[in-house]
Amino acid sequence: MKSKFTILGCGSSLGAPWITNYKGNLSKNPKNFRTRCCAHIQKGNLSVLIDTSPDIKYQFLKNKIKNLDSIIYTHEHADQTAGIFEMRPFYWKNKSKIPIYGSRKTIRALKRSYSFCFKEKQGYKPIMKAKIINKDFFIRKNNTRLHIKAFDVTHGLIESTAYVMDKIAYISDCNKVPIKNLKYLKNLNYLILDCLKINKHPSHFNLDQALDLINLTKPKKAILTNLHTDLDYSELKKKLPKNILPAYDGLTFRY
Repeated sequence: MKSKFTILGCGSSLGAPWITNYKGNLSKNPKNFRTRCCAHIQKGNLSVLIDTSPDIKYQFLKNKIKNLDSIIYTHEHADQTAGIFEMRPFYWKNKSKIPIYGSRKTIRALKRSYSFCFKEKQGYKPIMKAKIINKDFFIRKNNTRLHIKAFDVTHGLIESTAYVMDKIAYISDCNKVPIKNLKYLKNLNYLILDCLKINKHPSHFNLDQALDLINLTKPKKAILTNLHTDLDYSELKKKLPKNILPAYDGLTFRY
């Protein structure tokens, strides 16, 4: 049985449209309706989530994801973590704490901001157990094993974690990959990469920078995510080579 990777959300920190209904340059194409960034891997019976966006409940219901075994976090910003409390039903369903993985800095921030998930508080039981990642780690369920490589990338004033698994790299928030870590992006089948705007931004790749990294690393296919309101799906797709796609919510591929 093939594994499946799903882009649950591909929007920037406010999604599209914004709460004010601002759409920027976006047309009415349904693929321009964007929830906040996160992704899901289904490998056999193993269900792994990357980040818990503020829209995570809608994303799980829309994509009919019915179970969850582990969560890996790219960094501590709210658009990647604010949906963490929505995971409680999986604790009840599986009758065990949900393992979450992240850098030491990310785990520390999660424990500080969402302490009720990790320590008993006001009668509520903790629902998660935190695991600080190494450069290489495994997530297992029965006979299924997902091998993950993790490395730091620059995201403005902080570091974010990039992940590579099964020749798929996921880098949702980034404006620079250190030269020493480019080796992890060689021989990829898929590179899912931050591409916020047309113009340069202090903490995200813009379109030209994302394309430069793709041309440098030469994955078989690339998918641009974390898309802002100036990047219309149809217009972007017209400009891109056939092996590079703009993401949309619910985009899936099997491998």
